Amino acid sequence: MGVFERFLSLWVALAMLAGVALGLLAPQQVQALAGFEFAQVNGIVALLIWAMVYPMMIQIDWGAVREVGRKPQGLALTLVVNWLIKPFTMAALGLLFFRYLFAPWVDPQEAQQYIAGMILLGVAPCTAMVFVWSQLVKGDAAYTLVQVSVNDLIMVVAFAPIAALLLGVTDLSVPWATLLLSTLLYVVLPLTAGMATRRLLLQRGGVPGVPGVQRFVAALKPAAVLGLIATVLMLFAFQAQTLVAKPFVIALIAVPLILQSYGIFAIGWWGARRLGLPHAVAGPACLIGTSNFFELAVAVAISLFGLHSGAALATVVGVLVEVPVMLSLVAWVNRARPA
Repeated sequence: MGVFERFLSLWVALAMLAGVALGLLAPQQVQALAGFEFAQVNGIVALLIWAMVYPMMIQIDWGAVREVGRKPQGLALTLVVNWLIKPFTMAALGLLFFRYLFAPWVDPQEAQQYIAGMILLGVAPCTAMVFVWSQLVKGDAAYTLVQVSVNDLIMVVAFAPIAALLLGVTDLSVPWATLLLSTLLYVVLPLTAGMATRRLLLQRGGVPGVPGVQRFVAALKPAAVLGLIATVLMLFAFQAQTLVAKPFVIALIAVPLILQSYGIFAIGWWGARRLGLPHAVAGPACLIGTSNFFELAVAVAISLFGLHSGAALATVVGVLVEVPVMLSLVAWVNRARPA
């Protein structure tokens, strides 16, 4: 495990602090960066997310995807949690807290935006960070790759319809054109580019070309790492004024997000135990279901509702709580590992 993975929480925390400092000390420059938009998509965020996602997409082994039938239970657990449970529990928690429990302290229109941001987090299952969590719990790397690969294929067709359905339930108008554009930009295109790159590398190297793929991905890893850190930094810079001005709101948004994370993990872990999954499969499966593709959620929230919207703020709070929560669950999974 590299230095990045070992000190992940430190790098993310430093990026958060640096982002807030940048947003407070150089607001005009940050606003100028925020203005790089095309069709409601922020170009800076899009570029950084591509730097993170593209290397991961190259790693997807489509030959392995064809073998999913040999060990279907772990994959079934991941897909059920990610697509049939998690989006709907997140929407339910958002409505419960911001339409009822927190209603006395939050403006109704802002509350709708916070719910929308949480829905986008709930409908975006983790992608890039899955490999880090799997490595930290000594998971089956090949099987984790299969789980991520199938998840990404489903995301291509399921993300926009489920997001639109749940956003409609919250009485928010759904800009379908922007939602579909975001899905195309952040899911379909990097997936297609990754497939094409992997095929080209394998053709050049024949069957033994997999090491060539690994070398190419390793060469891109510094860019992916910088993409993650820079994404977090820029997101917190864009929202710095709001984060400092509304600490109480940040705490309110964090409550249902934390409950969702631990609750979804509990559901996944219970399912893994009932299915008798081996630890190397159960750990990553539960962590995949718990973690979020926050890069996608943030990008779509910005595209749909604007850079300084409550929805974008909610997804940024998702970044804030994700790393410490996931590291606590990693520690729990490791303690539960059979001797």
